Formats: sequence, structure tokens, C-alpha cells
Amino acid sequence: MKTKNRSKKRNQKGIYILPNLFTSCSLFGGFYAIITATQARYDAAAIAILISFILDGLDGKIARFTNTTSQFGIEYDSLADLVAFGVAPGLLIFEWALKPFGRFGWLAVFLYIICGALRLARFNVQKGNIESQHFKGLPIPGAGILIATAVLFSNSLGGLNENLHILIIITIYLLSFLMVSTIDYLSFKEVELLKQKPFNVLVAFILVFVVVAYKPALMLFLFSSVYVLSGPALKLYHILRGEAKRPSPLIASSSKNSEESLESKS
Repeated sequence: MKTKNRSKKRNQKGIYILPNLFTSCSLFGGFYAIITATQARYDAAAIAILISFILDGLDGKIARFTNTTSQFGIEYDSLADLVAFGVAPGLLIFEWALKPFGRFGWLAVFLYIICGALRLARFNVQKGNIESQHFKGLPIPGAGILIATAVLFSNSLGGLNENLHILIIITIYLLSFLMVSTIDYLSFKEVELLKQKPFNVLVAFILVFVVVAYKPALMLFLFSSVYVLSGPALKLYHILRGEAKRPSPLIASSSKNSEESLESKS
């Protein structure tokens, strides 16, 4: 009996504290964003989502660096992401811009949240079968950050223009579609800041920091917009590049006719 109890204790697995602590802090940032959004403190909610994004990136880096990755951490991180980048940005954008649409507005937010949940579930299932350099579909943190930076950028210009309400709800539907699509997005998982890099990389990071520090709201919104649009842009580029390599039917027929005429002359 004692040997069986000892074997059971050995088989019991604990959890790693450090990476999951960062995940918990990211979850708290999403929860705080929900609270502040309901209090009409929209800038505070957006900043909380940005902090959650930083913490969400750190927990994975720390887990890989300390070799403390686990299935529990992966599942817990997905649950935290759904709150921090799904529910929190959805409630923020509804309180900030989509309330005038009534039912149509909160249905758009619900679609955004459920597409984010489906995106996370698909990622967990396909995690071992996809390449690490790309994501399939827009990651939910990217969609949440676009919403948060849009709020900060608009408020830095003096508030939301009434003419932009329809553009915002269209953007929410587009973000929902991009999350569940199969469009490739860069993952940046191969970027290791703790390893030795060329001197130019340090200079590039400093320049990016200076540019962001000059106009934080504008530049963060610009960077997040570029990332969201990069997937469809690269997809369109590859489609056009693939079609360009294939000769068009008119060119193919004309070349065939010229070859037949040369053969008849010879």
C-alpha cells in the first residue's frame, strides 16, 4: 500500500508558478478593463488591455526560457486571452461606440467574442501541427489591441466622431472574420531578445521606441492596424504572384499559333 501511495504522489504533477503568475496578471488586466469600461473610463480600460498584452507575451517567453511549458499553462493562457482580448475589448467598444446600434451593436460584439473563442480553441487543437512562424487567422490579442489603440487614438484627437460609428461596427465584423479565417499572420515567436543579436537590431529597437514615445496613441494604432492588414495584404500578394507566373489564356493561345505557323513553314 505504501509503495502505491508513493507512486501516486510521484505521478501527480504540479504547476509552474512563474509563467502562470504572469498569465494571472494578464487576466487581471482584462478584468480591470471590464470594470473601467462600465465606468466610462475608456482610456484606462484601453491601457489595461495594452498591459495585458505585454504580460501575455512575457508569460510564453518566460515559460520557454525557463523550460516550464505545460499543457495547463497553455489552457490557462487561452482562458486569460479570451477575457483580456475578447470580453474586455468587446465590452469596451460596445460602451464606447456601439451602444447607439442597440441589439445590432451587442450582436456584433458577441460575434467578435465567439469568433475569438473559436480561434483560441482551433489554435490549441492545431498547436502541434502548424509552423511556429505563422498563425492561422488573426490572433485574438492582435484584434484586442487594435480596438484598444483605436480608442486611445480617437480620444487623443478629442473624442469619437459620430460619423465613424458605422465604420467601427464594420471593423468589428471584419476582425471577427479574420480571426476565424485561414489567412497567415506572422507569429514573431522566433524573436529571442535574450540571445545575442547584431548591433543594428538594438538601434532599430531604440528608433521604434523613440517613434512610439513621440506619438504613443497614433503610432500604436498605426502598428496594430498594419499588423491586422498584413495578413490579407500578404494573401493578396501571393495570389497575384501565383497568377503572374501562370501565362494567360490569350498569351498561351497566341504562342501556340505562332509555333504551329513556324512548323508549317518549315
